[in-house]
Amino acid sequence: MSSSEKEFSPLSLSTVRALNDKLYEKRKVAALEIEKMVKEFSTANNSSQIQQLIRVLTDEFAVSNNPHSRKGGLIGLAACAIALGKESSMYLDQLIDPVLACFSDPDSRVRYYACEALYNIVKVARGAVLGRFNDIFDGLSKLAADPDPNVKNGSELLDRLLKDIVSESTSFDLASFMPLLRERIYTKNQFARQFLVSWVTVLDSVPDINMLVYLPEFLDGLFHILADPSREVRRMCESALGEFLKGIKKSPSSANFSNMVNILIVHCQAQDELLQLTAIMWLKEFILLSGRAMLPFAAGILTAVLPCVAYEDHRRKNIKDTAIAVNNSLLRLITTEDDLSVPTSPVEGEDKDQDKEKEREKGFLSAFSYKDKVELELAPVVDVLTRHLLHESMLTRIAVLRWIYNLHIKIPNKIFRHVDELFPVLLKTLSDKADEVILLDLEVLAEIASSPAGQRARPAGEKSSSSQNLATGGEQAPSGVMMNTYFTKFMVSLIKLFSTDKELLENRGSFIVRQLCLLLNAEAIFRALAEILLEEEDLRFAAIMVQTLNSILLTSTELFELRTQLKDLKTKESCDLFCCLYQSWCHNPVATVSLCLLTQNYRHSCDLLQLFGDLEVTVEFLTEIDKLVQLIESPIFTYLRLQLLDAQQNAYLIKALYGLLMLLPQSRAFDTLRHRLDCLPASHLIPQHQSVQAPPPEQREHVARINFHQLIQHFQHVQAKHRTAKQRVRPRHTEDSTQRLEVP
Repeated sequence: MSSSEKEFSPLSLSTVRALNDKLYEKRKVAALEIEKMVKEFSTANNSSQIQQLIRVLTDEFAVSNNPHSRKGGLIGLAACAIALGKESSMYLDQLIDPVLACFSDPDSRVRYYACEALYNIVKVARGAVLGRFNDIFDGLSKLAADPDPNVKNGSELLDRLLKDIVSESTSFDLASFMPLLRERIYTKNQFARQFLVSWVTVLDSVPDINMLVYLPEFLDGLFHILADPSREVRRMCESALGEFLKGIKKSPSSANFSNMVNILIVHCQAQDELLQLTAIMWLKEFILLSGRAMLPFAAGILTAVLPCVAYEDHRRKNIKDTAIAVNNSLLRLITTEDDLSVPTSPVEGEDKDQDKEKEREKGFLSAFSYKDKVELELAPVVDVLTRHLLHESMLTRIAVLRWIYNLHIKIPNKIFRHVDELFPVLLKTLSDKADEVILLDLEVLAEIASSPAGQRARPAGEKSSSSQNLATGGEQAPSGVMMNTYFTKFMVSLIKLFSTDKELLENRGSFIVRQLCLLLNAEAIFRALAEILLEEEDLRFAAIMVQTLNSILLTSTELFELRTQLKDLKTKESCDLFCCLYQSWCHNPVATVSLCLLTQNYRHSCDLLQLFGDLEVTVEFLTEIDKLVQLIESPIFTYLRLQLLDAQQNAYLIKALYGLLMLLPQSRAFDTLRHRLDCLPASHLIPQHQSVQAPPPEQREHVARINFHQLIQHFQHVQAKHRTAKQRVRPRHTEDSTQRLEVP
């Protein structure tokens, strides 16, 4: 035997030449010879010769530099497998490795023959090839994107065969396959993606394979594929995801919700509409299926859905509706029970056993254990809400405010720990352009200001207001109202906001104060604002603010009860409120007179009007008197006009009205008031002080205790401060304030 024959043994030289030939027919003849030879070796149990033959086909042909030789080697290896039949499982590694190496051959015909060879090997070995599944799958995933159509067709045939084998198998190693799938699923090639999705679908359809357990491993990749430009790929992926979601709904215990929710949160923020809608739909089902297990992810979920509730275009209506459903479902997961673990009064050293005992007493421990309770981590949620409260969309801002409001209703003790973070942004939101946003914002601020979590009883001996010094006896007015520390802070911040944003005060000031009077105690609001304005350094602003508050007090239906309380002054508390308001109302002389008219302190009104001669009469001043005259003609002061019929008992009222008349220039307001006074009986010109009828309003029991002399002194003091302030800022050129006066 020559050296050449020894080198290719057990192949004959004619077979070697045929394997190297460029013609397929000759290589096929050689393959038939090899098949016959291997059968003989197998019958004789001559495994060494079989191994030698496979080695020669690999080393001398399959890895040759000559493409025709590589083709010959591949067909020869396939012939060996066919001849061996089931016994090929003993030589699988030797048969498969050289074929797989040819999958990346630069010659497309070689790659095609490699597919054909492996197809024949797999066909005879069947389930035995599953031990090399990852290697074969890796090779096929690359061939799926091959530019040559013949190679792609060949790989598809092999792919279908392999899928059949896997579907029939009961021992597929899914765990070892997952790392490869997780790596390959992020491919961006359209055909490779199609190949991967098809395999995921097949594996999910096999009864003995539970893909749900490993879904977190490749779910993110599937969502990336869902955004593929190809309609066919998107359709396949959408269908696969739909089947997985059906499986989760059918068997929730098999799904690891916690490991998948963050993946969904990321894709809920995608630009692709199908991707975003699918992710939000999944999120909706996760919340319904896993319930409170989603609470630890609340911040992320809110980050994903809050911007979506603002979509207004019809194309994304489904996304918006689903996002709203997710938002509402998540909000419903939070209950008042979540606030139980927070002591209402913090005590040093109080441990969880005490909290546990509290829950047992309330009967909640039967439903869930304290230790096993899923808790909402508020800090990140508050951070998300704070950021989105500044969102450009009104609908998102409304959703955020509803969240904050509900948190204060359901878990006030916990959320109150974060009020300092929310409070400044809530105040800023009062400048919002949308009335609906402002209304909700006021509801939230009102809830904060009145929350039991922030209330404290006023300490004994603490003065409620500086106005008590003006009430006879100097005693604190009895009050059972619990004071919330944030109520005062809110009122101070509101005044500061109005002082820095004059446009807000002008356009929305009355609206804001009126709504607060509906939401909170009107008396408490006016008392607090008056006390704050008493210390206001910006006297010009204080005068404007008092004018605004006075207008609200006199005209708003929301203040009817407060007006009634002040009009009658039947109690010591109402007199104390009058004194409190009076001190701040002194910033605006006309407002002070109107307050005295409202409270039927007519004699004091006359005393004040006598001081008006020393005040600077400006257009603004006269305009305010004009407005007061209009108010006197309004239904609010009906009782005052009726009192004019009893001239003997209300001489000071008549005198006060004449005082206003004398202040007015010749104008429509002057004519209106003069006509009103012309209707009085002539007897009013001669007051009869010896009347035996009911005493005038000034002689009411509690009113008589008010030190009006101190009130006058306070008024003069405040007006002196205003004069001094005006002199400091008076411009160089001023014109006579009475010139070109136009009173509406």
